[in-house]
Amino acid sequence: MKWGVIATGGIAHAVTADMLKAGATVLAVSSRDITKAQKFAENFGIERAYGDYHDLLADPDVEVVYVATPHGQHHEVVLAALDAGKNVLCEKAFALTVADAEEMIERARSKNLFLMEAMWTRFNPLVRKVQEAIEAGEIGEVRMIRADFGFRHAFSDGDRLWAKEAGGGATLDLGVYPVALTHQLLGVPTHVHAHGSLAPTEVDADAGIFLAYDNGAHALLSCSLVANTGARAEIVGTRGRIELVDPMFNPTAVVINGVEHTIEDEGYQHQIRAVEESVAAGLTENPRITWENTLEVMRTLEEALRQLGVSYAGAK
Repeated sequence: MKWGVIATGGIAHAVTADMLKAGATVLAVSSRDITKAQKFAENFGIERAYGDYHDLLADPDVEVVYVATPHGQHHEVVLAALDAGKNVLCEKAFALTVADAEEMIERARSKNLFLMEAMWTRFNPLVRKVQEAIEAGEIGEVRMIRADFGFRHAFSDGDRLWAKEAGGGATLDLGVYPVALTHQLLGVPTHVHAHGSLAPTEVDADAGIFLAYDNGAHALLSCSLVANTGARAEIVGTRGRIELVDPMFNPTAVVINGVEHTIEDEGYQHQIRAVEESVAAGLTENPRITWENTLEVMRTLEEALRQLGVSYAGAK
């Protein structure tokens, strides 16, 4: 299956390296700076480099597109890719708003094309093992989840992590992981409460997010661009507990009721294989991260951001 990579930032480098390890064929790459695209192509042995993503999308040999742009460009690029007849893997957070995400998904549905949010955590073998252990009742009924993801990142209004038009802020970039994990294990919360601080660029610098469920279960989540909280998660049940060792979004070790389970770090390879298998099977969405899963998480993120005083409507 022939891939095209749109953008050449850090995440594009990491995922492309794992694409090649997974045996995928990366045929083309695009960047607004053609010299960056050419250097990226040279580094990874990619045949074709483009200075505009529209040119990549016009390449008839590209079958699947990986969108690695900042969040603020996802909506525009994904719609263009789907209109060009390409299957799409789009980085998370999937979009700036629920409305944008809904339009992206509806376009994929109308075109009968595969579209998936790149929530690689759901394909990690140990995270799958954790979910299976919970479903098997190994820790009883889940009552509480604690999860954090934060690090110190110097403020600069031109930095994508702080720039509103790029979709910057702690919640969309980091908080998506703890929120998505909670959704995966507890489902959609009935109540969302958020508290945090804003940067001068009107994006959130940090946030505490409390997700509550009608049965009393709850999640205490945090994300931060101003404090090094680490990236750990703990799931507490009525008969035991599970720890996802840092980094919780790609753990190589989990502890289930005191017993440690480990794997080698295979990064994004599981996700890449899942995309190729889904497209080969003629699917439009993957059962591990369905369109509805993505929308559910987006709705929680948007409500948390609303309470924090952040709105991305019209930010693009």
